[in-house]
Amino acid sequence: MIQRCALLLALFILTFPARAQTTVDVELVIAVDSSASIDSREFAFQMAGIAAAFRDPEVVAAIGSGPQRRIAVAAIFWAESGYPVDVTPWQVLADAADAEGFADLMEHWPRRIEGGTGIGTAIFHGVKQLENNAIEGRRRIIDISGDGRETAMRDFYITSPQARAMAVSRGITINGLAILNDEPDLDRYYYENVTGGPDSFIMVAHEIEDFAEAMRRKLIREFEYRPLISLL
Repeated sequence: MIQRCALLLALFILTFPARAQTTVDVELVIAVDSSASIDSREFAFQMAGIAAAFRDPEVVAAIGSGPQRRIAVAAIFWAESGYPVDVTPWQVLADAADAEGFADLMEHWPRRIEGGTGIGTAIFHGVKQLENNAIEGRRRIIDISGDGRETAMRDFYITSPQARAMAVSRGITINGLAILNDEPDLDRYYYENVTGGPDSFIMVAHEIEDFAEAMRRKLIREFEYRPLISLL
């Protein structure tokens, strides 16, 4: 009953999206794991890895490869269901200078969230950001990165399969970056419970030190313009 109420409330909150004002090729929410399983060193690796990825020339080229020549990105920092998420402002990126600005923002963003692992909450807030951001993108994507499975909460929460269904019903893609240093089969869990939607995929970082390269490859794949040749 509690889970059903959570889903109904989530659907009610997302009923009235904001009017689109800015058109981009991709809207991307980067959902960064800030749960207790991520220590301060690992959190720093995540932030440095995201910053390094946005400074990469191939990522910058991919940002400008679509018809609109720009993308929009925001980051959310999540933990367990009962905790609020921390959210950056939306940034529209069109060139290396814009990408550098977002990289600098990520490098200096403080950690304000900790707790259990609420992947469903992260997806829900990602959907909320995409539905109410006054931006219109040809593709809308939520990136979930993390090193563990969802923690069952004692109180009101939305599970990752529920949140995934909500996102997919709105044409939103959920991609994953699974950090395998604590759970070697986390990529399988992400595949079964987290990722979904058009062209969804999972990248793997076997250790936290691999995070930057996995993020770089993932962003290139997400941003590169792939024109639709045929529906047949």
